[in-house]
Amino acid sequence: MASQSDHKAAIIDGKAIAQTIRNEIAEEVRHLSQKYGKVPGLAVVIVGNRKDSQSYVSMKRKACAEVGIISLDIDLPEDVYQVDLIAKVHELNANPDVHGILVQLPLPKHINEEKVLSEISIEKDVDGFHPLNIGKLAMKGREPLFLPCTPKGCLELLSRSGISIKGKKAVVVGRSNIVGLPVSLLLLKADATVTVVHSHSHDPESIIREADIIIAAAGQAMMIKGSWIKPGAAVIDVGTNAIDDSSRKSGYRLVGDVDFQEACKVAGWVTPVPGGVGPMTVAMLLKNTLDGAKRVIAQ
Repeated sequence: MASQSDHKAAIIDGKAIAQTIRNEIAEEVRHLSQKYGKVPGLAVVIVGNRKDSQSYVSMKRKACAEVGIISLDIDLPEDVYQVDLIAKVHELNANPDVHGILVQLPLPKHINEEKVLSEISIEKDVDGFHPLNIGKLAMKGREPLFLPCTPKGCLELLSRSGISIKGKKAVVVGRSNIVGLPVSLLLLKADATVTVVHSHSHDPESIIREADIIIAAAGQAMMIKGSWIKPGAAVIDVGTNAIDDSSRKSGYRLVGDVDFQEACKVAGWVTPVPGGVGPMTVAMLLKNTLDGAKRVIAQ
């Protein structure tokens, strides 16, 4: 029997899995193009010039190009009026060549995010954040048109790694609208027994230690220690936190919400940061855009 210190978790390679999915998407896009003479179109709306938003958007643009999806970029100034942003969304709703609309979050403080997101046509809501899509996700026997990209990516990583969800104890750490909440709903739909741990939870460690599947999305660098993880558990780390590292040229490095080195000694599977969930989020955005296009083009 190998001692605890010899144990090495299987690393879930999100980059490789995302590449496989992108290859599958590229194949389907080629098929649509050959059979119907049309390809999927994704509109990305970015307001202002936040550095992180700009880099996400350029990553999405490159990914679209790689699989043959046309991307339409709409750059609006930081001080854009909400009414003008909504008018732009309506214009994209009416454009038949656009099958997916993504409004890059966060939006500037003077804009009501909920109002803007609810104006996106539910048929083009590739981010899956329209209240109707989230509502359908929350209800039994209803199917949303689109699932949010990061939660969908987390479940795809589990399924493509051969990890079954049905009947398992899953603990989601964090309850954000973007990840924690929808991933808990998705796990519930997949028949897991789901617990959500958040900032007001008492003794999170003991709750997390019960989990067969951990989805860490709290935004707290290396919060989850090896001792918090049940031996053999599957650990999906959604966190991306910059911590100071003077040995790096940038002066920082990215770490997840899980202590990766420690987790590797205990868990059955673990995703690295970077190179785990991140690439999957973009792959799922492409998949959602393809699915939206197929509903329209291949009726």
